[in-house]
Amino acid sequence: MTTNQGESATREAAAALTGVETTARSIHEAAHEPATGITGAQSLVRSLEAIGVDVVFGIPGGAILPLYDPLFDSKVRHVLVRHEQGAGHAATGYAQATGRVGVCMATSGPGATNLVTPLADAYMDSVPIVAITGQVPSGAIGTDAFQEADIRGITMPITKHNFLVTDAADIPQRIAEAFHLASTGRPGPVLVDVPKDVLQATTDFSWPPRIDLPGYRPTTRPHGKQVREAAAMIAGASRPVLYVGGGVLKAGATSELAALAELTGAPVVTTLMARGAFPDSDPQHLGMPGMHGTVAAVTALQKSDVLVALGARFDDRVTGQLSSFAPDALVVHADIDPAEIGKNRKADVPIVGDAKETIAQLVTALQAEHAAGRTPDLAAWWTQLDGWRDRYPLGYDEPEDGALSPQYVIERLGAIAGPDAVYTSGVGQHQMWAAQFIKYEKPGTWLNSGGLGTMGYAVPAAMGAKQGLPDATVWAIDGDGCFQMTNQELATCAIEGIPIKVAVINNGNLGMVRQWQTLFYEGRYSSTKLHAQNADGTPKPVRIPDFVALAEALGCVGLRCESKDDVDAVIEKAMAITDAPVVIDFVVGSDAQVWPMVAAGASNDDILAARDVRPVFGEGQV
Repeated sequence: MTTNQGESATREAAAALTGVETTARSIHEAAHEPATGITGAQSLVRSLEAIGVDVVFGIPGGAILPLYDPLFDSKVRHVLVRHEQGAGHAATGYAQATGRVGVCMATSGPGATNLVTPLADAYMDSVPIVAITGQVPSGAIGTDAFQEADIRGITMPITKHNFLVTDAADIPQRIAEAFHLASTGRPGPVLVDVPKDVLQATTDFSWPPRIDLPGYRPTTRPHGKQVREAAAMIAGASRPVLYVGGGVLKAGATSELAALAELTGAPVVTTLMARGAFPDSDPQHLGMPGMHGTVAAVTALQKSDVLVALGARFDDRVTGQLSSFAPDALVVHADIDPAEIGKNRKADVPIVGDAKETIAQLVTALQAEHAAGRTPDLAAWWTQLDGWRDRYPLGYDEPEDGALSPQYVIERLGAIAGPDAVYTSGVGQHQMWAAQFIKYEKPGTWLNSGGLGTMGYAVPAAMGAKQGLPDATVWAIDGDGCFQMTNQELATCAIEGIPIKVAVINNGNLGMVRQWQTLFYEGRYSSTKLHAQNADGTPKPVRIPDFVALAEALGCVGLRCESKDDVDAVIEKAMAITDAPVVIDFVVGSDAQVWPMVAAGASNDDILAARDVRPVFGEGQV
């Protein structure tokens, strides 16, 4: 994977829309040729070809079936998934890994509504995908026809925009607009709903259409005066922190971020959605902030005097109790979405603009400040930061009962697969451990469901990522609960030749919910045990399901590991298999917990480094 993939995604989309060939995608010349007397479905397929789509994830059905006929002859690859949710998450994984727009398809009614969860997921995490859905014939809309659902109305709150195409002649225009909207400004999902009769109607095709969307003019260039004010504020800070969010990755601004960090000498924290935006190995990196962030990262935010938020949205999982978050900090907030600025935390210097341009201009403005002799001394600040980092490093205890430690499994997986691999995760304890104990050095290598917290994301997202980056090693790190939601897509991977690798962290429970029950519900484990139980609540020896047998039934190689001594060998065996999907059932202890932790709704000042271990800050520290 090259670092400029994400950086050039927006420019590629714009170039494709104007008919300019790009080096990153193959645009078929035939798709540009005008055509008369073709169907709306043929026009739609030609539009996808012209805009550079190479793969679509979907399932056919009655309303969208006319589209699948010309798709049969197209150079666009169709991956037949086993559930529409898998199609949506695969499109998201493809987009997150490559920086390009992911595409999924579904038929009307239940096919379209099965896309609701991945659309909401992509919307929360600002991922550019286009969903194309079939709809009942125009004359039947509103009659409660068979498999009718108002998918536009249903998805209006969870898409950046959506269209109902009523005239076949509009198809190229709407597809071009959908891709433009999805990939520019703050990225997000766009839905295009096409009635069956519109797909069947006779029309003409021409490309490229002219993009003119009145009212849609994303601000990409930041205001120079605000940038200079931000630079002056940073230059005068004694306890600055660069608070980096996923928008930096979306903008392809990681090299600019590196330059800013070097110039300021300030500590950097990267949110769950920004892991990989700044190398974990860099000594300025304090790790991930938030509910399960490092003590150093969380405390640095709390004690800062200038907080530079770049492509971040002051999410509740980062801020904790908002009223007590970073109480003494002045805030520079740079984001491409003006709606985010001031939404949760007042910005003293608001900057609306693309993160890449904003950070680049901020570097220039700071260089001018330094040239004028305004260079802060951060030695005392770093003495505090290093003290917190040294006293409260990330760590874990080995299970007292001798069970396999899930943190150890994930730590070894990251060490063996290395920083060039792509890692996806489900949601819960294994997600947090994967964010904590794998070292991320490069952008686009950590894909997860951050905003929505979608169980079942990992396997189909890995499938999409592997399809987009066929030469990369792609690992899905999943919990046994999440895995049982979308593991049917392993059959898709086996049949379509998409050899992902899956590490199931199998603790027999819904792990994060169990952790909360341990901490806040007096150990009353209501409906969180996933294994078969005897009448007295003890687990039965039978495995339901047997993940190794299930993996083999789905056309994968199934492996199991229950001992610390076998972890490396099993991972290396999986790494050596390149012609089939691999699933490893890591049977781990059920009592491991994720630490550090800030309880929901609590102040970040109340962070616990481990259970019943509250950090103690030295005398005289701010």
